[in-house]
Amino acid sequence: MNLGRLPFIRNVSSLFSGGDHHAANAQLSGTDPCAGYRFQKITSPTNSPDLLLMLAFSGGGTRAAALSYGVLEELARTPVDSGEGRHRMLDEVDIISSVSGGSFTAAYYALWGDRIFSDFESQFLKNDVQSDLLRSALSPRNQFRLASPRFSRSDLAAEHYDRLLFEGATFADLIKQRDRPFVSINATDIASGARFEFTQDEFDLIGSDLSQFPISRAVAASAALPICLTPVILTNHSVAEPRPEPEWIKSILANPMASARLKFVATHARSYFNGQRHFIHLVDGGLSDNLGLRGALDRAIAREQFAQMPSVPWTLPRRIAIIVVNAHRDLDFGWDTHELPLGLGSLLGSLGQISVSHYSFETVELFREVMARLARENTDSGDSAPPEFSTYVIHLHFKELASDADRQFFNSVPTSLQLPATTVDRLRHLAARELAGNAEFRRLVRDLGALPGKSNSPARSVAAAQKAAPTANPFTPHL
Repeated sequence: MNLGRLPFIRNVSSLFSGGDHHAANAQLSGTDPCAGYRFQKITSPTNSPDLLLMLAFSGGGTRAAALSYGVLEELARTPVDSGEGRHRMLDEVDIISSVSGGSFTAAYYALWGDRIFSDFESQFLKNDVQSDLLRSALSPRNQFRLASPRFSRSDLAAEHYDRLLFEGATFADLIKQRDRPFVSINATDIASGARFEFTQDEFDLIGSDLSQFPISRAVAASAALPICLTPVILTNHSVAEPRPEPEWIKSILANPMASARLKFVATHARSYFNGQRHFIHLVDGGLSDNLGLRGALDRAIAREQFAQMPSVPWTLPRRIAIIVVNAHRDLDFGWDTHELPLGLGSLLGSLGQISVSHYSFETVELFREVMARLARENTDSGDSAPPEFSTYVIHLHFKELASDADRQFFNSVPTSLQLPATTVDRLRHLAARELAGNAEFRRLVRDLGALPGKSNSPARSVAAAQKAAPTANPFTPHL
């Protein structure tokens, strides 16, 4: 063996691999509750201080992304007058929480605003992203890169999403905008099964600076379906640089009246400080919460119990509304028409479907109950003239469409990153129609003060929206 050739071999390998390894999350120099990508730091001149409007975009590949896009289109076509001037309902959106396929739409709109209505269809919804990812993984250069244990398929996917959609943007770009909606991209901590959100409040726990983190990488983690894709890995800097445990964790765990749900959240947060969790492996957010609703639920429960948690206020706006875009579908595996058990594939598919369906149902219903209790609490506050307080839970669950043809169509759309253009268009129109016809949504529009007629185009410029509505005072964080 010619040992003199080893440097040459190493250089050739470096040439093909580019010395690649997964991007490390930057260490935080010091925790500042007033800095970083936090809900309370993002405001908008067009948002009414009397309304908190949240969107929750579920998982489901391009199917979920197209439905979420259709909802944004309908919100842009819905004019309201909530006391802050005439503007679109879309301009009232404060926060978008997303998982998996829904994260593509959420992150793109949060970063680029109304540009989504001009190029998101061609760049993503009607683009064969899945085949592009496969071709990229099979290219000779990337085969060398993937041979490295420090570079994975999800790292490659993040690079592709960055070229396709995000153009090198990091969360610092969202901070600079200082404009809502705030986006909460959610993944799953595979070691604990707990939800992990890409916000500075969460990154504080691992001693990391979210502002330097690429948006494409957060989306890749949120959509990292196990087996097909690999976990996105974060370094827990709280191990090497121990820091004080946040007071809200101690407050919840020391409170005997705190619910088991809140104690689970606090116990998981505490695990980052035990000195044993050196790395965090993140996979598809749909495994821990396929609706993107659990973060809002946790904070609503914390507000109800007066517990301390990040972004939980002591005062609430007059109206809280949430639109849940549930892209989960129901497949008929044929159990009811066979006497004998079906194969392993049908069994695993049915088990996964049952888990997601029931967990999502319970999450929505629990959220309704908590919102109802908050409404009663604010109404029965003992004041001589308590302010009006209303909640709106708008759940769009397309697997239960009224039309048999629409329902069969929806449940036949696969979970993938490639769909025919005609399928994408039909999904968009279904989402817009279901939102416009939803009784709870109509009540919200009516209560805000609907205006006659609708705008012809969803792509109204931000400048025009700001011109139509006077600047509103920024308000404290809510859910």
